[in-house]
Amino acid sequence: MPIHHLMVGTWTPPGAIFTFAFDDEKLTLELIKRTDIPQDEPISWLTFDHTKENIYGAAMKKWSSFAVKSPTSITHQISHPMLHEPEADSPSTNTRAIFLLSAKQPPYGVYCNPFYSHAGHGTVFTPSPSGSLQAATQHYAYQANSGIHGMVFDPSETYLYSADLKANKIWVHQRRRDEPFPHNASVELVGAVACPDERDHPRWVAMHPSGRRLYALMEKGNRICEFLIDPDTHLPIYTRKAYPLIPPGIPDRWTMYRADVCALSHSGEYLFASSRANSFELTGYIAAFKLGENGAIERQICLNPTPTSGGHSNAVAPSDWCDDWVAITDDQEGWLEIYRWQDEFLARVARVRVREPGFGMNAIWYD
Repeated sequence: MPIHHLMVGTWTPPGAIFTFAFDDEKLTLELIKRTDIPQDEPISWLTFDHTKENIYGAAMKKWSSFAVKSPTSITHQISHPMLHEPEADSPSTNTRAIFLLSAKQPPYGVYCNPFYSHAGHGTVFTPSPSGSLQAATQHYAYQANSGIHGMVFDPSETYLYSADLKANKIWVHQRRRDEPFPHNASVELVGAVACPDERDHPRWVAMHPSGRRLYALMEKGNRICEFLIDPDTHLPIYTRKAYPLIPPGIPDRWTMYRADVCALSHSGEYLFASSRANSFELTGYIAAFKLGENGAIERQICLNPTPTSGGHSNAVAPSDWCDDWVAITDDQEGWLEIYRWQDEFLARVARVRVREPGFGMNAIWYD
């Protein structure tokens, strides 16, 4: 089918989910539906469940879920407050729901991270049979000054890796599959490792399909660091291989840019990563890397400027059925863009602008 649909959320109110249609033959992209959601629950990160029949959202002070009947039929089911710490849900604190990860293998837990203050715990939800979020089944501790912004599972979805931007660590938890339902999605701590540089501040992590390599995107370090997964401890070991996400010669790479998101192509042969500029007068960047069969980064292919700084976003989203397409969202001006990945070149083939506050956090491919 030449038509593929994507959904995108917003950083600021009013809350809405936007559905787009991309034609991969005509190379057109258009907004086909704006779905109203609770106005004070804009979604800064959204994800599908394993069936793509539900969307889960990190929605300001809430964790939300939506039933998806079709690209244009999205219905709000329920929203849960942040209850991991008493202060987190208070309007007087800046604690914000920032990221969530849905398991694609049973048990189908949803793993949620807050950010800013009072963000020292993650929360696990076990969905109902229909996929809506039920009450939280676990609040698990990181540390008091943590701020997790991205997580990834290993291929078996036994081990969960968390990028702690504020504490400058990568945490590893193990899912407790031996416990009876509904608590079988809970996790227990395996350990944590410090990042190579105290200024790195990891924001995102991606895992190779082999399970042998973890890639950590460093927000402040503006680089990708490669880690080997110890087969015995399951902790990441820095391979001393790191690649830049901004060009050389930047006067102060620690303050002028912020790396954003990294994600693998469908085949697992390529890794994409992005950075954002802290000034609207500068551009962000998107990088691509070639990966070996065991996940080792073989070479950096490109480091291309993006049209704008990226704002809060510049999030890369490779298509999940082939290696041909990469979506990028930007909330400086509100763009969703589609790039073709062919012969190891990136070319923008379609774009559409949505002039609404905070539009353009991350895109998820529906079909």
